[in-house]
Amino acid sequence: MAKVKVHVFLKPGVLDVQGKAVEGALQGLGWPGVANARVGKLIEFDLDGAEDPQGEAKKMCEQLLANTVIEGYRIEVA
Repeated sequence: MAKVKVHVFLKPGVLDVQGKAVEGALQGLGWPGVANARVGKLIEFDLDGAEDPQGEAKKMCEQLLANTVIEGYRIEVA
């Protein structure tokens, strides 16, 4: 059984409204050095019965987990 982590994030150049909100809030709370905050998502799951867990996770990202027009992703398999 493989432990899979998929990190999904907006591609550079795509406006990250949530990231801007987090950046502004952190600056307002006293961390003026925070800049270029980006918000993404982490999807973790167990994958059983796959010969190529990395390849299967890539297919999942391309079909469902990431909007590849505006998002990139990184896969970790353990």
